[in-house]
Amino acid sequence: MGAGEGMNGQALYRRWRSQNFDEIIAQEHVTRTLQNALRAGRIAHAYLFTGPRGTGKTSTARILAKAVNCLAEPAERPCNRCARCQAVNEGRDLDLIEIDAASNRGIDEIRDLRDKVAFVPNEGRYKVYVVDEVHMLTTEAFNALLKTLEEPPAHVIFVLATTEPQRIPATILSRCQRFDFRRIPLADLSRKLERISQAEGIRIEPAALEAIARRAGGSFRDAESLLDQLAASGDAEITLERVRELLGGVSAQAVGDLVDAWIAADLAQGLRLINRLIDGGSDARQVHQELIEYLRGLLLLRAGGDERLVNTTPEVLARMRSQLAGLSLGRLVEGLKLFSQGEVAARGDVRPQLPLELAFAQAVLAASGREE
Repeated sequence: MGAGEGMNGQALYRRWRSQNFDEIIAQEHVTRTLQNALRAGRIAHAYLFTGPRGTGKTSTARILAKAVNCLAEPAERPCNRCARCQAVNEGRDLDLIEIDAASNRGIDEIRDLRDKVAFVPNEGRYKVYVVDEVHMLTTEAFNALLKTLEEPPAHVIFVLATTEPQRIPATILSRCQRFDFRRIPLADLSRKLERISQAEGIRIEPAALEAIARRAGGSFRDAESLLDQLAASGDAEITLERVRELLGGVSAQAVGDLVDAWIAADLAQGLRLINRLIDGGSDARQVHQELIEYLRGLLLLRAGGDERLVNTTPEVLARMRSQLAGLSLGRLVEGLKLFSQGEVAARGDVRPQLPLELAFAQAVLAASGREE
């Protein structure tokens, strides 16, 4: 899907929202199961979509809403051509009801919903209720919703979406088919951002794309919003320097250099690198967080974990593997513990650079076996 569809006033994340199951990236375990259920005619009355923000939960819910009412053959649903699909795409389908539980969390709103579910759909086969941030409902509202889920009308489908499934009562969970959405791998995020940039005519350096994808932390929506923000700056080309200037980000190369200094127990070099980053405009807390995330990746690799759990590029992954040659598991755990404790201390410190420097010094001292 590209630009130039009469929607130039929309934000990028809305313009590039997925419109069919094939466009949902990195969630094949979810989309494949839903497509098979649609073909077999085994549609559940209630679904629970859980996972980090910006990973495609509400987009998948909307696609499911299109598919169950689509007029095309089952294997082609949603077709995005029939009247029912177009009504959803244009935001005028009366059989798709989207509710934000964060602002409609009380028992009165859920009772109102319960009264209306009995009415048959306006035009489609099903009425689909998408309840976003469902964990925000009050206890009384959950109890009211439970009564509807226990005996739902045949023409109603509920899709509950949440980032915090642990806050949902077990009685609700037991009546839903649960699908867990995963964080988007860095490579997939970067590829989609590149595709959007090309279609939108946004000139951007590859390194800048990677920096945006890394900062988004596995969220498509966050990545697209950051790209939109940078594109609005009016620069002829978005450079890595511009991204760091706006976001206070840190390159994987710089974090890797800092880790090299720690491995070599070179305190002076480590402190020089930290000061160089801060003087260059990087946020001290962001440097600290990026360092912890890098060390976490090393820990996962050392423990024999799947490389896909380490959300980084192949080049950085190769460097991390070479760094592991000089790191024992015990030293890695100790360093990660010290830097994590320092990051907690930095949250309330008016001088966040100092906890980072102290953590680095402690990590070097621990490695050298000295206590000073």
